[in-house]
Amino acid sequence: MKLLASLGAGDGVAAGILAFNAESEREIEKIDAEARRQGRITRVALRVNPDIDAKTHPYISTGLAHNKFGVDIGRAREIFGRARRLANVGMTGVQAHIGSQILETPPLEETARELAALASELASRGFPLETLDIGGGLGVPGKGEKALSPREYAAAVLPRLAGLPFRILIEPGRAIVAQAGVLVTRVLYVKENRGRRFIVTDAGMNDLIRAPLYGAIHPIESVASSGGQAIAADVVGPICETSDFFARDMEIPEPSEGDLLAVRDAGAYGFAMASNYNFRTRAPEVFVERGSFRTIRRRETFEDLVRLERE
Repeated sequence: MKLLASLGAGDGVAAGILAFNAESEREIEKIDAEARRQGRITRVALRVNPDIDAKTHPYISTGLAHNKFGVDIGRAREIFGRARRLANVGMTGVQAHIGSQILETPPLEETARELAALASELASRGFPLETLDIGGGLGVPGKGEKALSPREYAAAVLPRLAGLPFRILIEPGRAIVAQAGVLVTRVLYVKENRGRRFIVTDAGMNDLIRAPLYGAIHPIESVASSGGQAIAADVVGPICETSDFFARDMEIPEPSEGDLLAVRDAGAYGFAMASNYNFRTRAPEVFVERGSFRTIRRRETFEDLVRLERE
């Protein structure tokens, strides 16, 4: 058995295996039509929805029956059967991804068990399955939470996959890169309103939207030791939205105007989800390595914002 890691959920490319993950039967038909137009045979893996609760935020839960992702796992057999009539696709895999930011093994173990049973049955019916993608989505623990280690993940799923002749694919999740990224922002000022304190920064929800969108908790600390007295405050941006915040009621040493703060664990879904909302330019990306750094994406300018406008 080989365990291979695919960096993206449903990206269709892993360790040299080129295949499309189809989300529906209609998508398989569309892939077949395009492959026929190009005169090729295309490998397809069907994404199934096993109706398993990942125990995570509802916006990043992707394996429940009411989620839009994949097809009901109970319909997979009939879909594979009807796909036999399509001359330009080969159904070579099954895949599921039940969510992100997962910190418990039972949902992952259940997913592996359900997929293993489905793949074994399909193979016994003569389908030339090559890959079994069991998803993943290991999360980064917040305060008071326990990390789910790769060793614990493997111990939970491998017994369910033992003896299978397929190449096993996994999608590790943000745990592998989140801690590699930091959003650095400058304190504009500290204000108080009816007993509530606000640390207003020059970064906003357009730069890192995970807190308002997912309720994500990102550690925030001073770049330099501030020595200020610890206070409870909301760390917020300058955008005219109540949802423009990085933390609420966070205990943090009171910074001074101009101090730099580091918003940690921004390495996944940080810059990738950044936008020009509120007509704001995106920050530069700086790569830090072995005591040195270099800019790998320059800061955007006003000219970048209007470059594509015609009038």
